[in-house]
Amino acid sequence: MKIIRYILFTLTFPLWVKGQEHAPLRKELSHILASYVDSGLIPGAVLQVQYKRKIIYQQAAGYARRFDPEGQKLKKPERLRPAHLYDIASLTKVTGTTTAIMLLTDQGKLHPDDRVGKFIPAFNSADKKEITIRQLLTHTSGLLEWYPLYYRANTKLATYGLIGSLPLKYPVGKERHYSDLGFAILGQIIETVSGMSLDTFELENIFRPLGMTQTLYTPVKNNYKGVVVPTSFGNPYEYRMVHDSSLGFVFKEINPDQWNGWRNYLLRGEVNDGNCWYACEGVNGAAGLFSTAGDLQLLVNMLLNKEPGGLISKKTRDLFLTKDQFNNGLGWMMDPVNSFMKNAPESSFGHTGFTGTSIAVVPSMELSVILLINRQQRGLLPSNEYYNLNPLRRRIFETIVNALK
Repeated sequence: MKIIRYILFTLTFPLWVKGQEHAPLRKELSHILASYVDSGLIPGAVLQVQYKRKIIYQQAAGYARRFDPEGQKLKKPERLRPAHLYDIASLTKVTGTTTAIMLLTDQGKLHPDDRVGKFIPAFNSADKKEITIRQLLTHTSGLLEWYPLYYRANTKLATYGLIGSLPLKYPVGKERHYSDLGFAILGQIIETVSGMSLDTFELENIFRPLGMTQTLYTPVKNNYKGVVVPTSFGNPYEYRMVHDSSLGFVFKEINPDQWNGWRNYLLRGEVNDGNCWYACEGVNGAAGLFSTAGDLQLLVNMLLNKEPGGLISKKTRDLFLTKDQFNNGLGWMMDPVNSFMKNAPESSFGHTGFTGTSIAVVPSMELSVILLINRQQRGLLPSNEYYNLNPLRRRIFETIVNALK
């Protein structure tokens, strides 16, 4: 086992900074990653830690692809590199959608307290007319958490119309229920206000200005030349969401057998999220972006910038990164009790993605932790769930914070 671990460690690609100031921390982080890869709990991971504007740790541990469709280890797995592109799943909500809403707020084209019906006529109905952009951002709009949109729509425009027609599940503004549908509608607002498609607006106004050259939607359709980390074989968990009534996604108008457009191959360069791929042509406000740790760092650095000016003003950054009554920011999660950033310093913020990605930021320490894992490559466990990464995320985050304090 020691020999295997040594080989794994030496074949990874760490970026060692000059000096030994953080050597014990780097050693501990490498040990944690190696142990999870060794045990087969995860195929691989890219971890990047920035502290006081310097990268103090960057490593790609393990493999980009390690398992076959049956969950068995490949004889010749693909090694992982820091530059590999990940499907960042719900990090799209903060990397793309929230940032775009921040930018439009800065430009005076909208405000978080505007009613959604100001931009989308379908939200002027009796049940939805009080919903605001802020409530979409904080998941308090009352919209359904999830719905198999692809059973009734196969274009982004049709999907927007379908969401607007669905009944609310919760009272407006009273409860927090994480909703993909709310962020899909935020994407529609961005397109309506800007007059541009969501992907084009974000490319021209966020990614290019920040130098995020490896951040994009639908790499498979855009002739991306780099290496993309695969996620799952098809969408086995979403298939279960539709067919297993115990998960709570039963809708009287949906017959699970009335649609059978499921993918049955390894997803690589195609967004894993079914609603984004099947119903929104790969571009959605809730999911769809692919990126690297290096590119995500550029976005985080923009948010950590304490100087006036820049892509987004300090006033708007402060507006979005101030806790509401549910202990969360606008778009970003800021609740240290109920997240992987448990016991984090005040004003910390972050987010996770279903594929296995996460960002954690501690402004008071000038610290950020970006962890990218393609947990779905391993397949569903016997429990019919994907491996729960929160204990690993929490262990890495607490190890870093405790060492740097």
